Amino acid sequence: MISVNSTQVLFFTLDIYFNTGALKYLYFVVIMFVYILIICANLLLIVVICMNRSLHEPMYMFLCSLFVNDLYGSTGLFPFLLVQILSDIHTVSVPCCFLQIFFLYSYVSVEFTNLAVMAYDRYVAICFPLQYNTWMTFNKVVMLIVVIWLPVCFAVCVTISLNASLQLCGNIINKVYCDNYSIMKLACSDTSVNNIYELVSFSFTVCVPVSVILYTYIRILKVCFSGSTQMRQKAVSTCSPHLASLLNFCFGLSFEAIQSRFNMDSVPNMLRIFLSLYCFTCPPLFNTVMYGLNTSKLRITCENLLLGFVRK
Repeated sequence: MISVNSTQVLFFTLDIYFNTGALKYLYFVVIMFVYILIICANLLLIVVICMNRSLHEPMYMFLCSLFVNDLYGSTGLFPFLLVQILSDIHTVSVPCCFLQIFFLYSYVSVEFTNLAVMAYDRYVAICFPLQYNTWMTFNKVVMLIVVIWLPVCFAVCVTISLNASLQLCGNIINKVYCDNYSIMKLACSDTSVNNIYELVSFSFTVCVPVSVILYTYIRILKVCFSGSTQMRQKAVSTCSPHLASLLNFCFGLSFEAIQSRFNMDSVPNMLRIFLSLYCFTCPPLFNTVMYGLNTSKLRITCENLLLGFVRK
């Protein structure tokens, strides 16, 4: 192959799309409906938490950050997806491709970090209830939210900078959206630095948060088994939505990791596309349902708000 400098590649072709004929309009309507549902559900909970003073507590502030991230990640994918569904030529410019990588990679990393901070918050609330208000001050909550977002965005910026400097031997990506690993596979220059950085970045943005979650839940389980029945019930009610969100997100991400590293030609295209979109579609909906229905204070506030709106 002839080596092509990355500055000479003007666009990438998304090769997994196929001709669906008139069905593309049905797919467009379905995807649009899902996106509107994600926007409405997450915006409702964000507004409820921000406007209601009784919900200005650490747990709800971290939930608000989670809902903002789900909205942010969906916006990085769905408008682009809707354009591609209606288009006959599935191409994306290099700047737009890297911008989408920034959105999606920062979304995934922030989700893990946010869930880790929420696990820490539950750990303090259950294991040290008397010290909770002393430890989880407003300043500490703000600092933790900054830690959730800023380091992750910086790490993703470095990833994109390293990829932008690669020499490419092609421009075909076998995905429905741009991703970092697909671009690295197109490189005909040395990617050792990129691979090392990806490994380090993965350790800090995924392995460290998961380790924090595992540690906090081990400590929570120890306290629950040695405590009263009431304490166990409280732990289950507050931790089950968090665990369900974590497992749901990990399920979607695991397929995406497998698809990026292994040959998936034997898997039907429609199934591959569905599972590729799972990580960016289901968690934003799942989180709003889990926390909106299982967090009694949030559910009651939402019900009162909606009832008041209907009566007007």
